[in-house]
Amino acid sequence: MKIHLTSVFVDDQTRAEHFYTRVLGFVKKYDVPLGGADRWLTVVAPDDPGGTELLLEPARHPAVGPYRRALVEDGIPLAQFAVDDVA
Repeated sequence: MKIHLTSVFVDDQTRAEHFYTRVLGFVKKYDVPLGGADRWLTVVAPDDPGGTELLLEPARHPAVGPYRRALVEDGIPLAQFAVDDVA
């Protein structure tokens, strides 16, 4: 068993796409319009295109705001990434 898909809540999918691809170096895998401004937008590690997908999930659900605030207040990270060299 392995994780196929997980998500992070984002306020703006276009800005999140820029950050995850151009800043962190992920590669866009799927970008499917869902109506309105929302998209099914996933990214993957460049060295594992068939690996775990990260869904850049729109944060519109009413439970998302309180959930994210509670995690920040308690110092709990929602997602953690590993790199070979931070520099």
